Formats: sequence, C-alpha cells, structure tokens
Amino acid sequence: MEAAAVRLWVKTEPFVVGVLPAPPPARLGPHYLRKMAAYARARAAEGCFPRLSWPRWRHIACGKLQLDRGIAWLYFELFHSLLRPDPPRSLEWAEAEATCASAEELERERSKLSVDTLQFLLFLYMQQVSKVSLRTSLIGEEWPSRRTKSPSLTGKPASENKIWNDQDHRAFVQSHLLEMLELLLEPEQLSASSHSTHSSLVSYEAVCALSFLIEGTANKSRTVHPLHELALWQSCPGQNGYSKISRAFSFPKLESWLRSCLTINPFGMTACLKSGKKLAWAQQVEGTTRRAKIACNTCVVPEVFPMVIMSQVYKQTLAKSSDTLVGAHVRIHRCNESFIYLLSPLRSVTIEKCRNSTFVLGPVQASVHVHSCDNVKVIVVCHRLSLSSTAGCTFYTLTPTQPLILSGNQAVSFAPFHTHYPMLEDHMAQVGLATLPNYWDSPMLVCKESSDMSVFRLLPPSDFYTFVIPFEMEGDTTEVPGGLPHAYQKALSQREQNVQIWQKTVKEAGLTKDQRKQFQVLVETKFYEWLVQTGNRQQLDSLVPPAVGSKQAAG
Repeated sequence: MEAAAVRLWVKTEPFVVGVLPAPPPARLGPHYLRKMAAYARARAAEGCFPRLSWPRWRHIACGKLQLDRGIAWLYFELFHSLLRPDPPRSLEWAEAEATCASAEELERERSKLSVDTLQFLLFLYMQQVSKVSLRTSLIGEEWPSRRTKSPSLTGKPASENKIWNDQDHRAFVQSHLLEMLELLLEPEQLSASSHSTHSSLVSYEAVCALSFLIEGTANKSRTVHPLHELALWQSCPGQNGYSKISRAFSFPKLESWLRSCLTINPFGMTACLKSGKKLAWAQQVEGTTRRAKIACNTCVVPEVFPMVIMSQVYKQTLAKSSDTLVGAHVRIHRCNESFIYLLSPLRSVTIEKCRNSTFVLGPVQASVHVHSCDNVKVIVVCHRLSLSSTAGCTFYTLTPTQPLILSGNQAVSFAPFHTHYPMLEDHMAQVGLATLPNYWDSPMLVCKESSDMSVFRLLPPSDFYTFVIPFEMEGDTTEVPGGLPHAYQKALSQREQNVQIWQKTVKEAGLTKDQRKQFQVLVETKFYEWLVQTGNRQQLDSLVPPAVGSKQAAG
C-alpha cells in the first residue's frame, strides 16, 4: 500500500471550541509545559498521570505556574467540556453544581473530575495559536487594533482568525509538530536538555493522545478514523516506525509520516466555502451590492460536527429551524441591520464584524464567541459566552459558566435570558443545558487590559423588556426556562400594572365617539413614530412573507 493511501488532517473542533480567543499566559508556554509533563509523570501515584485530577492541576497551575485560580479552572473546564460530553451527564453535573451551598462543597464536586493528562498538555499547547507575534504586530498583520482584518468569506485566507481557518490549523501543527511530540515523550526518551533524539520512541498511548487533534481516512474511504487507528493501518507501521514488540513508534519516522500525510481538512472552512452546499436562506436585498452567502458542508459524517457559514445578510429577518443546523458549528460574518433566528440545538456559534443586528439562537452546547461587533443583541442559552472587541452590545443569556470578557470591549451590557419558543426546553435537554447554575450576571475579566470593571454593566431592570419570538412552532415550552430574577420580574409586573391603570383611565374618561377617534389616531401616530425611531418598523416589515419566487429556501 502506498503512503498516500492514508490521508490525515487537523480537526476543526479543538480549535473552534477549545482555543480561548486570547493570548495565553506566558507560563503556559512550551518551556513550562515540558516541566509540567515531567512533573505529572513523576507523580503518577498522586493523581497526575495518566489522568490529571482537578486538585493536582490546581496545585500545578497556581503553585508552580503562578496562574490565578479562576484561570486554572477556566482552562480545565474548557477542556473537560470539549470532549463531546454526554448530555445526561452534563445535566447531572449541572444539578450537582447547582445544589452546592458553599465554595467548599463546590470544590469537593470539582475534585471528582479528571482529564487525560497527555491530551490536556496538547490542549494547553494549542492555546499558542492565539499568541500574538511581536514581529507581525509591528508590521501590521496581527492584533492589537480593535478593527483587525477578519478572515474573508470569499475563500481567501486572512491572518486574523486562526481559530476558524483550517489552513492555519494545519500550518500550526506542521510548525510545532516536533515540540508537541516531545511533550508526549516519556522521560527516558528525552535528552538532558529535554529534547528528542534520533533513537527516541513514541508510545502508542502518546499517539492516542494526538488523536485529540488529528484524524483521517484510509484508501479513499469516507469513514473517518482517529489517528491511532490509522497509524496501525496495514502497511503504515513500516512507514511510521511502529514496533509490535515495544508498542511504540520511531520518533523521526513517525514525525516524517505525519508531515507527509497531513492535508487540508475536507470538513473545514476552506472546503465549506470552496465546494460546500449553498443555502438560499436569505433574500437578496434590492439596491445593495452586498450579496448574502450561506453555505454548509457538502459531506456530513457522524464523526464530524457539521458547519454552516453565513455572511452579509443585510436588512432582513432570517429565521430557521433546520436539520442542517442541528449540532453545527455556525459562523456569522458581516451581517448588518438584520434579525437572525437560528432555532435549533447548535454546537458552537461565532459572530464576527456584525452591526446593528439581533441574534436569537437555539441552545449552544459549547461556546458562543462575539468578536468585533457593534450594537448587536445576542439572546441565547449556551455553555460558554466570550466576547472581544465589541462596542455597545447587549447579551441576554442563560449560562452555567461565567461570561468571558476578553480584550477591546466597550459598553457591554448583560441581562437575563428573556424569551422562549415551543421546542426550547427539548433543545436544551439535547445539548445538556439546564436552568441552574446560571452565571449570566458574573462575568470574568480575562485579559489584564480588560480589568477595568467599567467596560460592562448589568442591564437596569427599568430598561428590561421581554422578547417575543414571532413564529409558530410545535412544542411544550410556554415560558422563559427558569423564570426571571426577582428585580426584573418586578419591573415587568409594574409596567403591566401601569398599562392597566392607563387603560382604566381611558375607559373612565367619558370621551365622545369623535374624541375616541381623534385619540386613536393620535396614539397610532405616536406608536408609528416610535416604531421608526427604534428600528422596530424594519423588523415588522421584514416579518412579512416574501413574494412568490423569492422565498427563503427550506433546508
């Protein structure tokens, strides 16, 4: 069998869901991770290897790496949630966490958790993809500008969003493959300077850990296999140096084999844009040169989460509840002055460079990241929310983790989740999200430059209104899951009471028939002015079904 019979690629999922969109702490650099790997292996009997418990990671992170305890838990929980959690187990964990009456009880619950040590080391190493190069920042190719160049959805690669660009994923792994493999080596396979030698052997367990990042196919099959299975595929051991006697691989041969087999991910963003299925979900607005583009993977396999990419939806309402969206990674890019409803259970959502828009999302199993957006509203139940380089945005959320405020944000508002649709609670169960715990009002300032608490506020109850999803669907949910916090419910009740008082006043005013007509005209005029001033007129107009021939396509 020829070497090319095996085709490998870097997974998209660990980057899109697992990489924190912020430069990692300096103490998570390769030098310190090598020290951590040696420390963990030397203390296998203490809960460090082959699985790393939360108490041991807390000790390493806080005591050895000098990380803040909150950051230590953030990385641990981020990795733990990445590994395709079983929804019932997620709900069990949520219930256990919600019933903890003290910080000590919560810590006891967390102490029951552990992760694969080698995979966790790779996960921490991956965070380097968000590291800003001094050279490239000086010549203007990367951060820290608030309006850095965003990846193009025309298919042309751009330097800024490495988290979504599969070409960057491949380049990162190719460039750092040597260091990543060395991180997985047993101590006796390393030189005195903690590097590999020509005779170093890579254990089968280490290659299993590398399957966290790499998968592929054999013999042009459409069945996707993890790396450790493909590494033993028929003639592959002759190429990657696997020995049945030692159950290990020759370091130089394995590295060479991996480099020769790595190619572009057929399920990644590049393939989706180049050859994916185009979805006619959006209307093409007359009088604008912007053309809405929406695409999804052509090939969908059970082992890989699907992908939907949406760009340049402009001045319209787009509403979908579709099998195409179920479990998908969704990227929404450059959508302006629109109302977008994606009412299906989703895997992750990234919203970039959008303006003056409202996004109502179905429950998101992993993460919602909002970057470089102005004046947008995001309404969502999600496992994690993070935001960077936003201005004037409001987030109505129900989330079991603290919202992450990264760099470059201004005038952020947080409010409780305030809407529902008939299938909402069913969709929440599908992705393992419960109503408690709910940390919508406890954001974490992650970056040092974001340490100014004035970058965010909790929306005052006096400015809070519920949100009605204006579509009919089948299902049992009839109210906001978990209800509203007392202060916000009280504000709504007071407003309803004021309306009742007003209606009673009008009824008891004793107006003549002509006066009632004049009064009605006056109220309707003022209401119309309010609709125009607030932008709600556009939303109402966009809810009118499009004419025959221009309908949003099903799918």
